[in-house]
Amino acid sequence: LLDGSRVNVAIRPVAVDGPLVSIRKFAKQAYEMESLVAIGTLAPHMAHLLSEAVRARISIVISGGTGSGKTTFLNALSRAISHKERLITIEDAAELQLQQPHVVRLETRPPNLEGEGEIKMRDLVRNCLRMRPERIIVGEVRGPEAFDLLQAMNTGHDGSMGTLHCNSPREAISRLESMIMMGGYQLPVHTIREMITGSIDIIIQVARLRDGSRKVTHVTEVMGMEGDVVTLQNLIVYEVTGEDANGRILGRQRSTGIARPHFWDRALYYGEDNRLAEALAQAEVLDENGTPLGDIHV
Repeated sequence: LLDGSRVNVAIRPVAVDGPLVSIRKFAKQAYEMESLVAIGTLAPHMAHLLSEAVRARISIVISGGTGSGKTTFLNALSRAISHKERLITIEDAAELQLQQPHVVRLETRPPNLEGEGEIKMRDLVRNCLRMRPERIIVGEVRGPEAFDLLQAMNTGHDGSMGTLHCNSPREAISRLESMIMMGGYQLPVHTIREMITGSIDIIIQVARLRDGSRKVTHVTEVMGMEGDVVTLQNLIVYEVTGEDANGRILGRQRSTGIARPHFWDRALYYGEDNRLAEALAQAEVLDENGTPLGDIHV
């Protein structure tokens, strides 16, 4: 629809009991990181850390299941991007609400009744490289366009971001491999994995818990390769500590104590090393003391 809402309609014989209409609406005002902290999606120290990662042009993939809040989180995370940068967004259905002044929005097009005129995500990724983007933001990576996006991330478009459907950071790596193979590329698995590790710096895992709350459960760094295995390192993980009398899950987002992440040199290059060190130190101190600032009981 014109306001960005999505409509799905099913009729007989697909809908056995009669017509079904589903409408997915989105907030008119995009969330900010402060709003996500207020509702308990992530802790303040984590918001600080991720914002500094964005400013240091770290390439990020947000992974999660359906309805886990990937697009909402991507919208909030994008607020940390400088207003001086030129951004290009690529989506199947335009949902992102970036606030920067230099944003080019591209949207795929389905085929007409004759099966012609389709514009695929991959076509847009290739085309946007001719538009001098500083960052490319893909609403959802779901097919062979993963290859083109990784190539773009690896050739001067640092700080690009995207989302994909996965249940864990490790599964996100496997999903990216599968999507690249869907494109018919005759590449060895080792080469594909090297491309992934050379392009993506951080995987942020978001999840919708059984009580309906949405949490950031992992901030995981992509380290590199050991043989044919992609090595990952958790910077922050969400731990469930129990539930309250109303059935709401209690937990905390805990720092793993990594003081110098693998992407430190990138932060140093962009002059964000001091702020990044402050964010990491803050997370560690908060967790050691067990203060309410590091815990989430919402």
